[in-house]
Amino acid sequence: MTERIAVVGGGWAGMAAAVTLAAAGRSVCLFEAARVLGGRARRVDLAERKVDNGQHILLGAYAQTLSLLRTVHGGRAQHELFDRRRLHLEQPGVFRLKTAPLPAPWHLATALLTAHGLSRNERLSTVAFVRRLRRCGYRCAGQLTVSTLLADQPDAAVTHLWEPLCIAALNTPIEAASAQIFLNVLRVAFAAHARDSDVLIPRIDLTALFPAPAAAYIATRSGEVRLGEAVSGLTALADGVRLETQAREEHFAAALIAVGPHQLADLFAAQSSHATSVVLARVAAFAYEPIRTIYLQYPCALRLPVPIPMLKLNGDPGQWLFDRGQLGGAPGLAAVVISTDVAAGRVEHGVLASAIDTQLRKLMADLPPPVWEQTIVERRATYACTAGLARPAPGALQPRLYLAGDYTDADFPATLEAATRSGVAAARQILAAHV
Repeated sequence: MTERIAVVGGGWAGMAAAVTLAAAGRSVCLFEAARVLGGRARRVDLAERKVDNGQHILLGAYAQTLSLLRTVHGGRAQHELFDRRRLHLEQPGVFRLKTAPLPAPWHLATALLTAHGLSRNERLSTVAFVRRLRRCGYRCAGQLTVSTLLADQPDAAVTHLWEPLCIAALNTPIEAASAQIFLNVLRVAFAAHARDSDVLIPRIDLTALFPAPAAAYIATRSGEVRLGEAVSGLTALADGVRLETQAREEHFAAALIAVGPHQLADLFAAQSSHATSVVLARVAAFAYEPIRTIYLQYPCALRLPVPIPMLKLNGDPGQWLFDRGQLGGAPGLAAVVISTDVAAGRVEHGVLASAIDTQLRKLMADLPPPVWEQTIVERRATYACTAGLARPAPGALQPRLYLAGDYTDADFPATLEAATRSGVAAARQILAAHV
């Protein structure tokens, strides 16, 4: 019996698991149905140029992801990979919050007390709210929604601060979003160290950021990454796992499944265990949130009213603007993100791009017409992180069959950090089982 371990899925969870196994000396064979690694956070190769399927940011608190990046890139590469800045939320002329160069929690308290766009009483109410969160250890009832959590917060603070943070982190409207998961994000970002709330925006494409160097790392440790090879079936055996693709059938000592939750039913078709039935029942209850990214290439560099690479927009229809020209991309390349399923986004792509162009002209009146546009819709970008949602756990489903994915992490929403945490946790279970 071979001692190889199969990893099914080349997204961030699968690559994190494969790197962890390879680092421990295990022989890994990773299967990815697509031709590009990265799953829901990947590069998209267009005829005109290469862009990402969405704009993902990291926080300084994302310890697992940053650790893996040091493993595959080297310890000193972070400054080349990211534009790293203290948290700075700005909607020009409407709202500004910027953390101060002070230790936690004073960096946040100072930011709240000096926020532009809130009255004095609104700022004091917001500070008092954060102090209450700290006293209760950032804990609340599991069924509580973010909107209920924020019931006593001023409308302006909800509109300009808390709701945008919730949508950015959970990709779920506040009326349905889990308050506890939102508090988990606030806790790791603000409770311990000031650098944890830093925003890290990738300077390179998402596949080059982690999945591609992870594949190279695996290859140098006697592993294999197979692109364009979809797994059609997995069967747990007494001494291993039988894996089937259209081209072949192979046996492995164990298999780790790191595909999207909506893809599990096909892979589990040959399984009839209680554990797989529970997983399928839980993911069947999931709803999903799309993310729309609208790229507009202008013939000159963007003249933003505030010279930072990420600006908050008014939500009509775009929610966030990324100036890719400040991040190593072509000067004048704007990426505008709509992070939830809003009605204004459900239109023909050309109509949406025109609406975004009109929105940007309200910030930069002298913009020339764009010379190129592209809209990318990731329809199942994230699961809806709703209050009280039951999710499967990462790790063993039955002997020799393991599960990973951002939707299995109990503490975080569907982020890159949740994906890498789940992949590492599942891989460590395999290693601990001495498979």
